[in-house]
Amino acid sequence: MRVLVQRVSEASVKIDGKVHGAINRGLLLLIGIENDDTEDDVNWISQKIINLRIFSDEAGKMNLSSANIGGEFLVISQFTLHASTKKGNRPSYIKAARPETAIPLYEYFVEQLKKSEHEVETGIFGADMKVSLINDGPITIWIDSKNKE
Repeated sequence: MRVLVQRVSEASVKIDGKVHGAINRGLLLLIGIENDDTEDDVNWISQKIINLRIFSDEAGKMNLSSANIGGEFLVISQFTLHASTKKGNRPSYIKAARPETAIPLYEYFVEQLKKSEHEVETGIFGADMKVSLINDGPITIWIDSKNKE
């Protein structure tokens, strides 16, 4: 499982021209699920995100988690995070999980974030989405459950 985390001052997702989800200060989470991902991957990565200290304290140091600042989450499914560009110029998505595997894990990921009492907004899995954000910092972090980094 891969998640691209972006610290934002605001973010939203539109589907068919209508805002489907929007947050203020918090994290935009672009989530890619791989064929062999399990609930263990979701558990590890969701806890990592919930406790990630990337918000500034009074001294300007990144010491605070989203829980400390009342941050919100916007979760967007993005299978292209598993693109392989090793051969040729057309990316391969062979490692990306098929919907029958990915959707339950995506929903489980959202549930885990909601258990943390954060406000959680989402896109729609598999939809054509238009994502807007103001990256705060900019702070963008890549988390991969297979490498535990």
